[in-house]
Amino acid sequence: MTFEEELKKRSEEVQEIIYSYLPEEKGYQKTLLEAMNYSMTAGGKRLRPLLMQETYRLFGGSGEIVKPFMAAIEMIHTHSLVHDDLPAMDNDEYRRGKKTTHVVYGEAMAILAGDGLLNLAYETACRAFAMEPENVNIGKALAVLAQKTGIGGMIGGQSVDVLNDGKPLSGDMLDFIYRLKTSALIESSMMIGAILAGAGEEQVSRVCSAANDIGLAFQIRDDILDVTGTQQELGKPVNSDEKNNKTTYVTIKGAERAKQDVEAISARALETLADLPLKNVFLEKLVRALIVRKN
Repeated sequence: MTFEEELKKRSEEVQEIIYSYLPEEKGYQKTLLEAMNYSMTAGGKRLRPLLMQETYRLFGGSGEIVKPFMAAIEMIHTHSLVHDDLPAMDNDEYRRGKKTTHVVYGEAMAILAGDGLLNLAYETACRAFAMEPENVNIGKALAVLAQKTGIGGMIGGQSVDVLNDGKPLSGDMLDFIYRLKTSALIESSMMIGAILAGAGEEQVSRVCSAANDIGLAFQIRDDILDVTGTQQELGKPVNSDEKNNKTTYVTIKGAERAKQDVEAISARALETLADLPLKNVFLEKLVRALIVRKN
């Protein structure tokens, strides 16, 4: 089986896990639940839950306890996309090749759908307690999930991005935004996988370092694709950063230097993973594939 075939198979398995935790569309709040599910089923790479699962396997994890956390991290990621697309933020009409949530359901319902997904994420992660009530690692994983997605992580990075929208940014400021807005959620994914599998503190720290670089390389590659990709490949408008007068890694360093840095940063992440005593060949191949991804 080729890597592409294996990736497709594992991504489909991850998607089935995520779908199993989505709410049933019923009751007076049915429209809200439909909007939440519309956003969650719009497609996507499922990269974060996939990274979580593969890191869990890297450290010998084989149980069910990781599954609610996998669904939770994708809910949080999708919540961020729903809110990013709003008129008050990026005002995008397409995401993953489909109309964005606010275009289909209205701005107010999209705000509530994003809020609903964020709250449902923590509710879903907490279901792990019922699976293994005595497992102290669940609380540790939940603390990472909350910290990395909050004001010290994803939301904090987004706030700095919004405050500086359309303004020239220094390289240090852009790096700060990327490491919080994008890397923090990938750090959370991989750290939780390691923690739930019983990895020690030093190993979790190494995983966090690798994930930080993976997230940074991922965001820089996004900047490149906004310039070089097509709407068909990306499932959303291209050149949106330029249209919004947005400072990106490409505008600061140029596309060619950006490509070189993606390769160098990804190589550093792979070296960090290689220093761990255990190996996951698929995880290494996945990180390499992100360097040349088209969407």
